[in-house]
Amino acid sequence: MVGQLDDIDMKLLKELRENARENIASLSKKIGIPRTTVHYRIKKLLEEGVIEKFTVKPNYKKLNLGTTAFILARYDPESGVNQREVAKRVAMLDGVYEVHIITGEWDLLIKVRAPNSEEIGKIVIDRLREIKGIGQTVTMVSFVSVKEEL
Repeated sequence: MVGQLDDIDMKLLKELRENARENIASLSKKIGIPRTTVHYRIKKLLEEGVIEKFTVKPNYKKLNLGTTAFILARYDPESGVNQREVAKRVAMLDGVYEVHIITGEWDLLIKVRAPNSEEIGKIVIDRLREIKGIGQTVTMVSFVSVKEEL
């Protein structure tokens, strides 16, 4: 389907990424197509899996989760646990927002959020490093997020 997306689909996706709550009439005006066409295209994008879900972007500072950190982790192949299983276990930890299996010197890239750096440390020391299959880790706390999209 991705190869079949036209300019209208791309404009629609852009508008929905900006505000998924935008009503069909407003989208119709912005894009310059009839409301029924907007409705049909959104339905088609959902059916084809181009749009997976509609969601919200929270203000994490207001939720007392204003500290973000990225953790690089090495997989320990001697652990007897499959690397994908390790990643799934990491993903289930409270405070973990993203887990990526990556190439290069490190095996996992993990995004975490917490109220402060001390709580980030607790996630890493008390929970992440206790997962069988996690070897060495390096934690990088973000000073400021310049751009972050869903």
